[in-house]
Amino acid sequence: MEKNVCHQDVPLKKYNSWKVGGPAQFFYICSDKDLLSEHIKIKKISPPFTFIGLGSNMLIRDGGIKGTVIMMHGGLSEVSIYGQYFYADAGVSCSKAAKFIAKEGFSHSAFLAGIPGTIGGALAMNAGCYGSETWNFVKKVLVIDGQGNQCERDKEEYVPEYRKVKNKNNLNEYFLGAWLQFPQGVKEDAEKDIKFLLKSRKESQPLDWPTAGSTFRNPPNHFAAKLIEESGLKGFTIGGAQISIKHANFIINLGNATARDIEDLITHTIKKVFKEKNIILETEIKIIGEY
Repeated sequence: MEKNVCHQDVPLKKYNSWKVGGPAQFFYICSDKDLLSEHIKIKKISPPFTFIGLGSNMLIRDGGIKGTVIMMHGGLSEVSIYGQYFYADAGVSCSKAAKFIAKEGFSHSAFLAGIPGTIGGALAMNAGCYGSETWNFVKKVLVIDGQGNQCERDKEEYVPEYRKVKNKNNLNEYFLGAWLQFPQGVKEDAEKDIKFLLKSRKESQPLDWPTAGSTFRNPPNHFAAKLIEESGLKGFTIGGAQISIKHANFIINLGNATARDIEDLITHTIKKVFKEKNIILETEIKIIGEY
């Protein structure tokens, strides 16, 4: 599909990891940040805007998304090193960034390889795993607002929290890229850490099925997967959506799931865990779009 051009009524099933959901009213693959700014300013693309990367942390409803879906992955793909800092576009996969950082002889990037999304998504939700979170390593970010204006913002302008981050001034902006800082290390050790983490992830998570990664946040002092399993929900199915037998915090698409099946299963899980454990689960994924 042609980049930097606005397309109409584009099915979104192949642009998210659950492989469900309706069409985008308008769809735009961004490979040029300045062109994106220009197209927003001259109203060549229409708000509201929904920015997506690999679509791995979201559920797109069956009615699709109004406005313009701006796709970063497959377009914005620069990852480079500037002295002690790394720059990565929002469309760069976290795995690609992790491997690049390790190859340059820096450590602690392995956790990024375990995040099944892009740098943009990781920034937006402060994604993390294995004890590390994205914003621990952010120096500054590049953002764009709804009028097409770009600017750089320091880390200190944000409040990172567990699986979310907010701008201190409540500005409605979208991430285009980030400068990251990692400690110096040994290339071979860093690459070994990534291989070990990827092996562990493959063994413990249902990666052979369409899924959006962890569905629920871990409540304080608890693990969502353990709560779901102890509530007797492992393998529970609604339509074509199932709570994974391999890892209870993953909902998988058995092949014919609708977004409604997945959302209904999420709702059922929240209700059942609250009934059994008196704990309210909150989703880690975003649910967007029209019914």
